[in-house]
Amino acid sequence: MPEICLLGTGGMLPLKNRFLTSLYAEYNGKAVLIDCGEGTQVALAQHGIKISRIETILITHCHADHITGLPGLLLSVGNCSRTNPMDIYVPESAETVIRNLISVCGGLPYEVKVHVLPDRSPTAFTADKIDPMLMISTIPLSHSVNCIGYKLTLSRKPVFEPEKAKQLDVPVKYWKALHSGLCVELDDGRKISPADVIKQQRSPINISYITDTLPVDGITDFVRNSDLLVCEGMYGNISKKQSMNEKGHMLMQDACLIAENADVKKLWLTHYSPAETSPEDYETELKNIFENVSVSHDGDKSLL
Repeated sequence: MPEICLLGTGGMLPLKNRFLTSLYAEYNGKAVLIDCGEGTQVALAQHGIKISRIETILITHCHADHITGLPGLLLSVGNCSRTNPMDIYVPESAETVIRNLISVCGGLPYEVKVHVLPDRSPTAFTADKIDPMLMISTIPLSHSVNCIGYKLTLSRKPVFEPEKAKQLDVPVKYWKALHSGLCVELDDGRKISPADVIKQQRSPINISYITDTLPVDGITDFVRNSDLLVCEGMYGNISKKQSMNEKGHMLMQDACLIAENADVKKLWLTHYSPAETSPEDYETELKNIFENVSVSHDGDKSLL
C-alpha cells in the first residue's frame, strides 16, 4: 500500500510551525516527492522519513516556495552515500531555473537526470524506478507562471486464488506469471489463463496533487475518483476570492467544490497563505460542501 505524507502545508514562505507544501509518496521502499520548497529536507527528517528512499522528484512550477529546497535536498541525499541517479521531472518553462539550482550543489556522488515535461498540454509516463505499474499523469494549470498538476495512478494486480491453482494442478512455478496477467502452458499441454486462477480485479489507487492554480475546466475530470486529492486552499475567507483570482490561486471552498464534483474519496487542503493562521476555523463550513475534507497539518500521513 502507498504511504503518503504531507510534509508541509504552507505557501509563499516557511513559518516556524508550518513548512512549505510538499508531498511524499512511498511504495515498496521507493518514493516520489512532489515539490521541494525551502527546508523540505528538514521536514523529511522531522517527520521520520528516510530521505534515501526518494527516487523521483516532480516539480509543479518554478516559484521559489516550490523549488528552492532542491539544492539542500540533493546534498542531503548525497550524504546518504547514494550512487544511483535521481530523476527530476520539470515543466519545460522551469528547466533553466532547475538546472541552475542544481549547479550550485557542486559535485554530487550521483547523477541528476532532468526530464522536461510539456506545460501547455497533458502527458503521462511510467515511473519504472518506483514500480512498473505506477503511471504519472500531468495537467496544465492556470497560474501566474506555467504550472502543472500531477496524478499518480498505481495499478494493482488482481487477487490471486491459490486454491483454484491447486485444483487445476498448476505448479507453483507458474503462479507468478499468471498473477502478472500472462497465460501459461503446462507440461501436460494444458493452457491456463489468468482468469482461471484470479478471484477479482482491483481498482487502481489514484493520488492527485493540484496547487497554485485557478479552478479551471479540466481539473475535475483529471482528479475524478481519486482516492486522495491534495489541493491548495490559500484562504477560507470568501472575501479573498477576487484577489486570489488575480493571483492565480484557489480558496478552500474552490477545492471542496472540485472534490465534490469529482467524487474523490478524500481531500487534503494545503498551500495556506502565511496570513491564514487558523485554517481549521473553516472546517465546519467546508464539510457542508465536501464532507470528507481535511484541513491538513504538516506531517499528516495516510496508507492508501
